Amino acid sequence: MDQRIIDLYDSFTHGGISRRVFLDRLAEIAGSSAAALALLPLLQNDYARAAIVAPDDARLAIETVSYEAPGARISGYLARLKAEVKRPAVIIIHENRGLNPHIQDIARRLALEGFLALAVDMLSPLGGTPADEDKARDMIGTLNAEETAHRIAAAVPFLGKHEGSTGAVGAVGFCWGGGMVNRIAVLSPELKAAVAYYGLQPPPSQVKSIHAPLLLHYAGLDQRINAGIPAYEAALKADDKRFTIYVYPNVNHAFNNDTSNRYDKPAADLAWSRTVAFFKANLGAPA
Repeated sequence: MDQRIIDLYDSFTHGGISRRVFLDRLAEIAGSSAAALALLPLLQNDYARAAIVAPDDARLAIETVSYEAPGARISGYLARLKAEVKRPAVIIIHENRGLNPHIQDIARRLALEGFLALAVDMLSPLGGTPADEDKARDMIGTLNAEETAHRIAAAVPFLGKHEGSTGAVGAVGFCWGGGMVNRIAVLSPELKAAVAYYGLQPPPSQVKSIHAPLLLHYAGLDQRINAGIPAYEAALKADDKRFTIYVYPNVNHAFNNDTSNRYDKPAADLAWSRTVAFFKANLGAPA
């Protein structure tokens, strides 16, 4: 697909332009309004492709849980292998479309790796994630980022004390969730490992508060997010933090999302293998 279209869609989905402006510019690139409308289904996520691990996989125990956070009760999708042993835990933080089938599938993938995996729904205070991804994105835009970060950080002690947890808790997030991982790494000294996929970086002045080792995945074509890498890297080095940065060449923002037209399997598979190894190294080997 024309890179101009991908960049335009990225700007729209992250609030840079309105839907009307997006459609007008898309029509200019595509040649007509009809061609632009025909392209829309190709740009939107296809959740029918989400289930790499089936929701009814017999190896897994899956339930809906909730925990108390500042000013709200947050619900989430908790997945683990059925054997009742204590496991290192991972919080999964969704993109700006809420807790959708793709993010639930990420939780199931981590559960199969032996982790206690909790995919949080940060739209819980607004009634939960709707099926309409455009509506979910609009709802995410109304959240207070600092308040939401504190609510996610509250999942760290919740999982740390969970009966199925070893007490070691990490976090992984994608896009909007990747930015939130960076925020909770600042907020939570209890966090043991943090993985951010193409997430906005925190202000360099806040880096000194980070305790967890970081694994930071970036897409080579993602100019919007990558602009913040140099300052973040410099601050992490200056404060002697433990971190690894990978930039995957010639792939777009959201390259890990296999329901997206921007999915890149080689980059996604490599980043995923690094993510799982990082959690096992820093949280302890799962049972």
